[in-house]
Parts: sequence; structure tokens; C-alpha cells
Amino acid sequence: MTRKTEKPFLEGWFAQGEAGAHLLGSRCTSCGTYYFPRQARFCRNPACAGEQFEEVPLSRRGRLWSYTDACYQPPEPFIAADPYLPFAIAAVELEQEQMIVLGPVVQGVDVAALTVGMPMELVVETLSETATERHLSWKWKPAP
Repeated sequence: MTRKTEKPFLEGWFAQGEAGAHLLGSRCTSCGTYYFPRQARFCRNPACAGEQFEEVPLSRRGRLWSYTDACYQPPEPFIAADPYLPFAIAAVELEQEQMIVLGPVVQGVDVAALTVGMPMELVVETLSETATERHLSWKWKPAP
């Protein structure tokens, strides 16, 4: 059996480390506003004229703010499994940054298992596969 090459479906959006997976964001060095995806040109905070940012790992945990079903196949750049299987999408408010980040929910957890306010944790899971590659994405899963 040949081992498949694993690669993120979007380069530079998340990383995996010893502590687990985390999203890669940025923080304005002038006002401290967080961004995901990363911001590099100007701060979108209307009270700030900052133009300098530092890359930061974002919180791995948060609270479920909202959720829905993805009953139809999303357009590119999303890479769907073939055949397409519906999945849940979570909007999670990150613990430290207090910003909302959307992402798919792990396989096997549908909307019936989700409740607004429940703790969620970021993980990396296979999004799709070819004969030689496994495309990885960040996903949300209910946290203990």
C-alpha cells in the first residue's frame, strides 16, 4: 500500500504542532485587532491607522456561535469528497480573540448534535482524497 501525500487544501491557513492544530491569523501591532485569514496591508478597525501585523496562532478552542447544514456541494476552492456528502458548518467564537471563524464540523457530527454555546475544538481532518494525495482542512468538533 502506497502512503498518500498529505497537504492542506489552503496553504498557510492552519498549522499542526505538538499542542494540536491551530489557525494562522494576524494581529495589528497598533491596536491588537485579530484577523483570519491573515491581514497584511492595513487595519480594518475604523479607529486604527495601523499597517504593521504579526502572524499569530489563534485559539484552538471556542464556543459555538451558530451552525447550519451544507446540503449542497460548495464551489471552488472547496474540494469535496466524491461522492459529495452533506456536512455541518460551525461558526465558532474563539476564546481569546473573540472573533467568529467558520469551518466544517468533523465527519460523523451533524446539526442534531450541535447546540449554540457548546465548547468546540479545532482539529485537522481529511477533506478529500485522490489516488495519491490526502487534502487536509481545519474542522470543528465538540470539545469535552
